[in-house]
Amino acid sequence: MLRVIALLMLLVPLSNTYAGEYNPVLSIGDVAPPWEDLSGTDGKSHSWKDLEGKQAIVAIFTCNGCPYAVDYEPRIKQLAADWKANDKVGIVAVNSNLIEEDSLKAMQERAKSAGFKFPYLKDENQELGKAWGATRTPEFFVLDGDRKVVYMGAMDDDTDASKAKVNYVSQAIEAVLKGKSPEVTETVPIGCNIRYKRTRRR
Repeated sequence: MLRVIALLMLLVPLSNTYAGEYNPVLSIGDVAPPWEDLSGTDGKSHSWKDLEGKQAIVAIFTCNGCPYAVDYEPRIKQLAADWKANDKVGIVAVNSNLIEEDSLKAMQERAKSAGFKFPYLKDENQELGKAWGATRTPEFFVLDGDRKVVYMGAMDDDTDASKAKVNYVSQAIEAVLKGKSPEVTETVPIGCNIRYKRTRRR
């Protein structure tokens, strides 16, 4: 009987989160794929080099039309405001949807009306979203100074802002700046599906 119990204990997960459990491409500890020449709502072209010197980077895959993404805009803006004074932290939002509501022009209008104070980039060919394994909007990734993924998934523990108690993204940033690994490294991303262009089978 004791042997059976011991075997069962070995099979029971030691943690609720596992690297790569919810992401089809990246695992915790992977170096995130860089981006080049992504158009921003500021009219400029953005690349990986814009983030040189940052010790913590937050990349947010989001969009204009998803109700979840819209609901999270105030929280994303607050996150950017909280870390604005810290030049070691970089925050970037990326839109990989191809529908008209998520065109660069529509993004520019949203960034202006919503008062975004962070880069909002258009992943026109959807290559970045696919390379990062992003599937939802909004979906959050936190990287360390070596551009390795230390956290990915949801921003916090409840889509209802009034009920959210744990901000996984902020905790990950704080851990990285202290040279530590966050306690929670991966959660299920909650939001609308990113609308990737379908490829025809031959």
